[in-house]
Amino acid sequence: MADHSTIKGFRTFDAGERRATVARLAGTAPDGLDSFATGGLTVEDAEIMSENVIGTIGLPVGVATNMTVNGRDVLVPMATEEASVIAAASNGARVARVLGGFRTSSSAPIMQAQIQVVDAADPRAARLRLLEARAELIALADAQDPGLAEVGGGVRDLTVRTVPGHQGDYVVAHLVVDVRDAMGANAVNTMAEAIADRVAELAGGRVILRILTNKADLRLSRARAVLDAATLGGPRVVEDMVHAYTLAATDPYRAATHNKGIMNGISAVVLATGNDTRAVEAGAHSHAVNSDGRYTSLSTFEQDAAGNLTATLELPMPVGLVGGATRTHPAARAALAVTEVDTAAELAELVVAVGLAQNIAALRALATEGVQRGHMSLHAKNIAVAAGAEPDEVGRVAERLIEEGAFRHDRAQAALADIRRAPSGQ
Repeated sequence: MADHSTIKGFRTFDAGERRATVARLAGTAPDGLDSFATGGLTVEDAEIMSENVIGTIGLPVGVATNMTVNGRDVLVPMATEEASVIAAASNGARVARVLGGFRTSSSAPIMQAQIQVVDAADPRAARLRLLEARAELIALADAQDPGLAEVGGGVRDLTVRTVPGHQGDYVVAHLVVDVRDAMGANAVNTMAEAIADRVAELAGGRVILRILTNKADLRLSRARAVLDAATLGGPRVVEDMVHAYTLAATDPYRAATHNKGIMNGISAVVLATGNDTRAVEAGAHSHAVNSDGRYTSLSTFEQDAAGNLTATLELPMPVGLVGGATRTHPAARAALAVTEVDTAAELAELVVAVGLAQNIAALRALATEGVQRGHMSLHAKNIAVAAGAEPDEVGRVAERLIEEGAFRHDRAQAALADIRRAPSGQ
């Protein structure tokens, strides 16, 4: 990984200088990140990746700094149109860095596929028949992807449930598969389809669905950090951040926004690295539903015995380094090079650490001055552009809005008019 992730003056560099700096720190070739300069995707590439293509759409890719994960520094690429997301992740990481940064861990990269059987006359007995044929079905599934077994993956188990339906119980078999460094959707879907006919025969019914579940609750990644109370702003800030978390833990209305903030960071890294944002988001939000069926906070915040704040986050993280856009999109390959991760588990842990950094920064802002001033200060350039500012005017209009603390379209227009009336150079 990079020797350090705190880069003095990084915000003042132009985009080319930032690319060169990140490439040097990540140990890539000087031109290794040039795909970010053009969006990294030609229309010809897009034709291969999608259907009915008419072009491409770009998003800004920035780099979060200050990240320390398991004692090592790392730079994190994030694809997002919202400037405050990258700023917040960097700020949260800076706070966590004081007492050692983030510690992370993961379970095995397990994905599951479901095979749904309907019209079984005896669903509970059908369940047992499928379990009796467990070894046969696992062998049939494993035969679909011998390469996966060669790298240490493959089917780990077959479980079977009965699920109530409107016209009788369904029999639902789950293939439990270690997918190694892949996200795994294609692998487990192929396996499910391959064993579907035999499952139907054994169960005495018809198979309808044979597809993965995005509730990847066997593929968890975790991050934690201890936050220095003095750095946060003192005991009252610690107390108020716990209050802010507690509302998210108990009130679904607050939890939805609290978790959205976490996903601001997570989705930006997942997107930058060419992984499936929808799968990750579906898994995360399903994980936020507790055993009582209530939607709650994904993260936790507690005061420790020393008076510092501990922050933790655990959620499904089905991301991969092989397959899909992670290999076909040049910018995704460049983003992965920046992270310097070697395994899908390392990437998953880094993603979760960024989500927690984002959450730390948001709760700290909410417990102190609120989020809007910082967010709108970063958004000021967008307001200036919307008001009609030319490139050489954007910075001056944004500065005027920040000075006034008035982030409105009419104030941007007034500031722009003042700038244009002023003598040249003033």
